[in-house]
Amino acid sequence: MKLYVSVDMEGITGLVDASHVDSSRHNYERGRLIMTNETNAVVNTAFASGCEEVVVNDSHSKMNNLLIEHLHPDTQLITGDVKPFSMVQGLDDSFKGAMFLGYHARASVPGVMTHSMIFGVRRMYINEVEVGELGFNAYVAGYYGVPVLLVAGDDQAAAEAEALIPNVTTAVVKEAISRSASKSLTPAKAAELLKAKTEEALKKEVKPLVPPEKPVLRIEFANYGQAEWAHLMPKTEIEKGTTIVRYEADNILEAYQAMLVMTELAMRTTFC
Repeated sequence: MKLYVSVDMEGITGLVDASHVDSSRHNYERGRLIMTNETNAVVNTAFASGCEEVVVNDSHSKMNNLLIEHLHPDTQLITGDVKPFSMVQGLDDSFKGAMFLGYHARASVPGVMTHSMIFGVRRMYINEVEVGELGFNAYVAGYYGVPVLLVAGDDQAAAEAEALIPNVTTAVVKEAISRSASKSLTPAKAAELLKAKTEEALKKEVKPLVPPEKPVLRIEFANYGQAEWAHLMPKTEIEKGTTIVRYEADNILEAYQAMLVMTELAMRTTFC
C-alpha cells in the first residue's frame, strides 16, 4: 500500500497559539519537534502495518517545519514553498489512502487556531458545501479516487471530518477550550493514540469524497479590500453587496489553485 500523509501544525498535540507555530516565536522549535514526533508515530505504524511507501507533505506555513533527520528513514518528505498544490502537493491516483495530521477546523467556528488558509477568510464553499482546508484537501484526494482514512487534531477538527467523510477515523489529541487554549494529551499519550488509530484506519473501508465535476468556488473575505485583491484573479466576480468572490472552475484542481491565488492576493490588503 502507498500512503499519503499531509501534516499541518495547529492541530498538533499541545500547540495552542502563535508562539508554537510561528517560526519567529519562542515556542516554535518545541512545536516542530512535537510535530515531527507525531508524524513519526503515524509513519512508523504505517510501515509496521505493511505500507510499502509513505509520502509525507509538510503542509504548514512555509512548509519546511518537519525535521527530516528525525523521520523514519524510509519516509519520502515533500518540503518547502512554493508548491503548486500546497497542502496536497504530490497527491495522485497512485495512493491507496491519505491521512491528515495536525489539522484544525475551518474559519469562523470554534476550535484551536481555526482558520481557512489565511486569517482574512471567513468562509469557503464548494458549491453549497462549506469547507476549510480539511474539506478542500479531501475533495482533491477524492478527485484522484483516494479516500481520507484518518484525521488527527483537536475535537473540532475531528467533528468537521466526521461530518464530511463517512466512516473516517479520527484521533482527538486535544479538546478546544478557546481558540488559544486546550486540554491536551501529552505527546507520549498522543503517540499511543495515533498508533492505535492508524492501525484502525488502515483496516477500514472509506469511500473517497468525490468533488462535483464543475465546482463553483466561493470565498467570503473579512474585508472588501481583500475581495478586490482576490478579484484580480481572472474569471472571478464579486457577488454584489458582499465580500464573496466567486470562481467557476472546470474541476476541483483548478478550483484549488484558484483558491491559492485568490488568498495570496488577498493577503496584500492593508488596513490603514
